[in-house]
Amino acid sequence: MFLRTASFLFLLSVTLSVAPALPVFGQATSADIRALLQERDRSIKQLLGKEGDITDAQRDELRLAVNDFIDFREMGMVALGPHWDELSTDQQDTFVQVFGDIVRHQSLANLDVYRSSVTYDEITVDGDRATVLTTTTHKDIPMVVAYELIRKGDAWFAWDIILDEVSTVGGYSRSFQTVIRKRGFDSLMTSLNKRLDSIRTES
Repeated sequence: MFLRTASFLFLLSVTLSVAPALPVFGQATSADIRALLQERDRSIKQLLGKEGDITDAQRDELRLAVNDFIDFREMGMVALGPHWDELSTDQQDTFVQVFGDIVRHQSLANLDVYRSSVTYDEITVDGDRATVLTTTTHKDIPMVVAYELIRKGDAWFAWDIILDEVSTVGGYSRSFQTVIRKRGFDSLMTSLNKRLDSIRTES
């Protein structure tokens, strides 16, 4: 289940082709967020080029650009639901680190996905929260993808990605909370660490 949802997140995060933390100063408007997303989309596509593989240095830069946009702590907190507050600070930090590392390692499996065209159909801002509705076209197949953003300080981060009304965080929540209820948090971490070790061995 985790593998499926992690891959799902990877696909969706890269199809947005957006920024690491998106800096916005003052009161943000939908136009501000749209401009930032479009600029990052252009930057990432420029880094990738139109086709082919990229250098290791470009790959590292791309991995950073894609994944720094995701607020893994916020995503993990929502995914664990009531279990989050049951954890110590060290347990929370360890979970967020391992969870984020798995997604980061999986995030560059298909570079062509980052070259997808993206249109920003609607952006709504409500204080420190925003929703970005996009249409992403990969291999001539359009997908409607919604991104839930949260503002922390002067930057915006994604904490949920929704494809065809299916929430990524919802998928993680069902998977993680089921494991915790049945076998406990330590068992979840054992599974996540095994998955991370496997990914590192394969890469």
